[in-house]
Amino acid sequence: MKRSFRTTAVAAAMIALLAAAGCTQKNTGGAAGPSGAPAGAPGGKHQVAFVPKLQGIPYFEAMNTGGKAAEQSLSDVTWLYQGPTQADAAAQTQIVRSFIQRGVSTIVVAPNDPDSMAPVLREAQAKGIKVMTSDTDAPNSVRDVFVSQASTQKIGEALTDSLLSAMGGKGKYAIVSCGQTAENLNSWIKVQQAYTASKYPQAQIVDIVYAGEDQAKSTQMAADLMNAHPDLTGLVGECTSSAPGVAQAVKDANKIGKVFTVGLGTPQAMKPYLADGSSSGAILWDVEQLGYLTAWAGDQLANGKPLQPVNHVSDKLPSVSWDAATKTLLLGDPLVITKDNADKFNY
Repeated sequence: MKRSFRTTAVAAAMIALLAAAGCTQKNTGGAAGPSGAPAGAPGGKHQVAFVPKLQGIPYFEAMNTGGKAAEQSLSDVTWLYQGPTQADAAAQTQIVRSFIQRGVSTIVVAPNDPDSMAPVLREAQAKGIKVMTSDTDAPNSVRDVFVSQASTQKIGEALTDSLLSAMGGKGKYAIVSCGQTAENLNSWIKVQQAYTASKYPQAQIVDIVYAGEDQAKSTQMAADLMNAHPDLTGLVGECTSSAPGVAQAVKDANKIGKVFTVGLGTPQAMKPYLADGSSSGAILWDVEQLGYLTAWAGDQLANGKPLQPVNHVSDKLPSVSWDAATKTLLLGDPLVITKDNADKFNY
């Protein structure tokens, strides 16, 4: 009888130890915490996962650099970065779903198609994951924050003023945009249309075309526009692939000084075109700081910290404004990139 009692006691103790170990294992990594929200990365860090429109292009790689810098300076953040290899909404959705399954703390998306992304963000929120957009918005989604690079109005006006200044305030121009459903690009174009009509009555936008995120296609479309409109004197590249694309088309056609271009281009990609005059200027912002701000905001959400009307993010971002009504965190004003300041940026 004594031997049976001891055997039973040992077995009971082993079962208790195994149960305790099982409970401990369940609450590590990306598993759900006590509130049902993801517990984040091992060691108590918050996993902030950024899904760009397209991985591998200089613009989003610069955002990734900024996010990595935030990971180094913020003690409780793990920055994750993965996007589709083509600007494809379905592929982007699959990546977001993989981060949902992984149980990250915050998912940030620069959506190719805001309408198709909205249901997926709702899925993430239902799992207790904080959801954000950055660079381009999904305004009809459940996102908690949109990290905006600059105000829509100021970007649209800066593009228009830069081009029309080179064109002498008059003439015909066309726009080579990228994704046809991209919220940020379409909102800037609306500003350009209204601002051109009100401030430059002798100027006219004659066409808007869409090249995806394909620089070679942008060049071909710009060449086609110049052929279709022989009196065209201006081209806008609405994104970081079409900005160098339209400048290249003008260079190829030997129309430097006859057809002027501006665009939203990264400094190093635009540098040779700014130098030879095929581009009159590039409108942008500090892309690395946009990535830093994105990681910081994702961490604030994961920590449950409310954003203030003015936020001290870092020494380089001492006063970032927050609009609670639109849930928009604003990086700052757009920058004009010229041949004189392009080398201040390494992307």
